[in-house]
Amino acid sequence: MSDAIPLHALLGGTFDPIHFGHLRPAQALAQQINLQQITLLPNNMPPHRPQPEASAAQRVAMVELAIAGNPLFQLDTRELQRQTPSYTIETLEALRQERGNAQPLGFIIGQDSLLTLHHWYRWQDLLSVCHLLVCKRPGYPQKMDTPQRQRWLDAHLTTDATLLHRQPAGLIWLAETPLVTTSATDIRQRRRQGQPCDDLLPAAVIAYLDRHGLYRG
Repeated sequence: MSDAIPLHALLGGTFDPIHFGHLRPAQALAQQINLQQITLLPNNMPPHRPQPEASAAQRVAMVELAIAGNPLFQLDTRELQRQTPSYTIETLEALRQERGNAQPLGFIIGQDSLLTLHHWYRWQDLLSVCHLLVCKRPGYPQKMDTPQRQRWLDAHLTTDATLLHRQPAGLIWLAETPLVTTSATDIRQRRRQGQPCDDLLPAAVIAYLDRHGLYRG
């Protein structure tokens, strides 16, 4: 891939809190397709989900602690500056304008998000600005729910990782990433019940949760 521009990937989420279910599949994906950089994009007001319990500043602090010393990850807080819901397509279009038309961009999503992508705002425009890098999720089907959506998926699928670096956008990669069952909802529930979460998120993040009494009440 010496003559290709390295693919830059983005991973959005509320990160309420960030945990190994975010980090480990992303790291496996990076190894699989030779990713050098993944930018974490904390959401401000996600349109399709309940609002975060931790404040924006707390979620940023937890992300910084989780990725400290790991050169694969960097943090972009632009969505937290908004006073309106965070729409992925608008963030990606802004990044595309900044990076130029030749830069390959990939947006990392889970299999669950791929199956419900048609509910996203301007979902049909996503592949015009990025590739979609899809991580497996436990318990979700591999096929789309209608023949029309399956044809759309099949038309954009690639099994050649070099194309993700050679083309700026337009492809879908189904990653062979580990099936991690951890969810932020489970972690918040365990915290409220006084159960340990040591195997679910980095120790530095757990220490932060304890210091600030997060997800206890």
